[in-house]
Amino acid sequence: MLPLWAKVEGGGKPVGFLEELKGLLGDRVLTKEAEIAPYESDALTAYRKRPLAVVLPERKEEVVAVVRLCHRHGVPFVARGSGTSLSGGSLPVEGGIVIALNRLNRILRLDPKARIAVVEPGVVNLEVSRQAAPFGLLYAPDPSSQPVSTIGGNVAFNSGGAHCLKYGMTANHVLGLEVVTPTGEVVRLGGEGLEGVGPDLHGFFVGTEGLLGVAVEITLRLLPRPEAYHTLLAAYDSLEKAGEAVSRVIRAGLLPGAMEIMDRLAIEAAEKAVRAGYPEAEALLIVELEGPKEEVAAEAEVLHRVIQESGAYEVRLAQSEAERQAIWKGRKAAFSAVGRLSPDYLVQDGVVPRSRLGEALREIQRLSQVYGLRVANVFHAGDGNLHPLVLYDGKRPGELERAEELAGEILRLCVRLGGSLTGEHGIGVEKKAYMPEMFAPEDLMAMERVKAALDPKGQANRGKVLPEEVHA
Repeated sequence: MLPLWAKVEGGGKPVGFLEELKGLLGDRVLTKEAEIAPYESDALTAYRKRPLAVVLPERKEEVVAVVRLCHRHGVPFVARGSGTSLSGGSLPVEGGIVIALNRLNRILRLDPKARIAVVEPGVVNLEVSRQAAPFGLLYAPDPSSQPVSTIGGNVAFNSGGAHCLKYGMTANHVLGLEVVTPTGEVVRLGGEGLEGVGPDLHGFFVGTEGLLGVAVEITLRLLPRPEAYHTLLAAYDSLEKAGEAVSRVIRAGLLPGAMEIMDRLAIEAAEKAVRAGYPEAEALLIVELEGPKEEVAAEAEVLHRVIQESGAYEVRLAQSEAERQAIWKGRKAAFSAVGRLSPDYLVQDGVVPRSRLGEALREIQRLSQVYGLRVANVFHAGDGNLHPLVLYDGKRPGELERAEELAGEILRLCVRLGGSLTGEHGIGVEKKAYMPEMFAPEDLMAMERVKAALDPKGQANRGKVLPEEVHA
C-alpha cells in the first residue's frame, strides 16, 4: 500500500513558481549548478539529489512566505541547517526546494533568571552554551557536531550527545516552539515553563525530522553549570570488557554525566587527527562524573573501585581542565577522524539495552569478519546508543552495497536485542526500509495518517522516514 502522501500528484517545475520565489527573496534564491551543488547531500554523502532551487531566508516571515508559496504550487521543500545529518535527513527532493536556515542565527532572548534561551533555528548548538556561560549556565545536549550543527536540526532529529545519559535528549530541553506547518499556518507549541497544560505538542514535534513543518523559533531550557567534574579514562584489552564495565558502573548505583566507548580503530583515528594522548588499547571507556563537589568526590571513590574490578589495565584521571578537554577532544573528533582510515564510511546509530551491550559488540565484530569490512565503534555506552562506522571504498565495485548490507544487519541486530533503529541520527532515507522491522503495519499506518492530516500534499521533507509501501 502506497503512503497517503504519495497519492497526491505534484512536483516538477511549476509555471511561475521560481519567478514568485525570486520576488520574495531576490538574489537569495540560488538556482545555478555551482550554487546549489553544496546542498545536494548532507553528511551522508552516498545519497545525492539536485533541488530545483535553494533559498536563504533571513527572517521567519520569509520562511512563512516561502512555505505558503510551496503549498500553493504543490512544490516539496526540505528545511536544512548545517547539513550534518548522517541519515540523509536533509537530502533534497528533485523538483523541490531547500530552505537553508543558517541565516536565522540570532539568540533572541537569554533570560538567566528564568533559565531559558529563545533562539532561531540556525543558531549553532555550542553558541548557546557560550552565551549562557557568563551566567553560570549551559545548554546540555552536546552532539559531537555541536560546534557546527544547528538547534533547528537538533530539534528535527532529537539529538543527544555524550551527556544525554544524565541530562536526556533535545526533547528534554525544548520548552516551546513556533512552527510553520506544511500548509503555511504558524502555530505555537508549548511555552516557557516545565509544566504545561494539555497534550505535549512541542515534545511530539521534536524528532519528527521535518515531516510536520519548520521550527522558526525555539525556547530552550538552560541548566546550571556543574560545580565539579571527575573525568576518568580506562583502557581494556577487549571491547567486550569495556561494554560490561558500563553495566557494572550502573549496577553500582552511579549515574555519570557521560560514559563513552571507543574501539581500537576509533582510537587510532583520533590519535592521528588530534593527538589526544590516548593509551594503546582494544577499547577505551570514558566516564565523567559531574555535580556538587562533595557528591562527585563520594561517587569517585565508588567509580574507581568498580573500574579496577572491571579488568581495566590502565586508568587515567584528568588532573586539570586542559586534560579533561584533551580526553573529550579525541572522542568528539572520532567520527570525522575515521576519514583518515578509509576513503568512505557509513555511520550507524542503533540502540541496544545496556544489559546486552557486550553481546551486541561481539556480534558486530563477527559480522565485520563475515562481510570482510572493518567496523570502528564509537558510542554512547551509558544508554546503549551504538555508532558503528562501516569502512569501505566506494571506488571498488560492490563495496558500497556490501557496506550497506552490513549496516542493515547491525540495525536488525539492535531491534532483535530489544533496541531501536536510531538513538539520535534519525531515520532519514537511509533507514526507512527497516521501519517494518521495528513497527507493525498498524503503527506505520498511524504515522502515515498523522503525516497526511498535517501535510495533505506530502510536501515537507517528502520521501523521508516512512517506507515507500506499507503492507497491512
